[in-house]
Amino acid sequence: MQKEEQQLEKRLSELSKVAYNRDIITYSDFLNLNEQNILHSMPKDRLYTKYITFGGYDLAERQMVAFLPDALSLCTKFPFTAILIEPIHKKFAEELTHRDYLGAILNLGIERAKLGDILVDNEKAIVFVHSKLKEYLLQELFKIRHTQVCVSEIKDGEFQYTPRYEEIKGSVASIRLDALLALAFSSSRSKLSGLIEGAKVYVNGKLITNNGYQVKEDDIISVRGYGKFRYKGSMSKTKKNREYVSIHKYI
Repeated sequence: MQKEEQQLEKRLSELSKVAYNRDIITYSDFLNLNEQNILHSMPKDRLYTKYITFGGYDLAERQMVAFLPDALSLCTKFPFTAILIEPIHKKFAEELTHRDYLGAILNLGIERAKLGDILVDNEKAIVFVHSKLKEYLLQELFKIRHTQVCVSEIKDGEFQYTPRYEEIKGSVASIRLDALLALAFSSSRSKLSGLIEGAKVYVNGKLITNNGYQVKEDDIISVRGYGKFRYKGSMSKTKKNREYVSIHKYI
């Protein structure tokens, strides 16, 4: 295990221990998919409490962890805020990308671990940021590239986000991970199996390196550099005894 992974394990273990000893909820920073996999793979004796993860919406890729003492397991509010960024003059606004928004925020000195997902929707974006940095971001972010922007907080209960997806249907020999990747990304199983073996594929946040992994209905498959999709299930069998399946590929 690399030194960075060992340090993360130690930090998560300590957060869990503090939650247990002091009977309070403790929170991590935002974790990426690889860091979430380290959490999910930790030996049970390294964690002292239950935990849940959340990133602001159901399909969030970057998520915080809350370590929960038993008595407080049902009452937790994660310490992050949703921020809306939109151009002041839409007529003159550039077409900004995820990289543009991220770069502008990082240039303010905010660490990546304090930021969750960035959802770009046409000319605006929603960013999840640690609550302690909310005011700083509201006061200091004026411009992204050459576009002047307005930054505002999305109040609790006002955030709504419905991920867009395209439905893909097709037949596969079996509900194996490599077969579903080939269907989702219109490529050969042999090419995509390299992604699995190269530690780039996660199922429900857990790293999977076995091509023959059996995917279950409603599993979320995330592929670094490619995107994500949800396996919706098998609808029928073909005459050649193949599975006719449906997946929702997020766009």
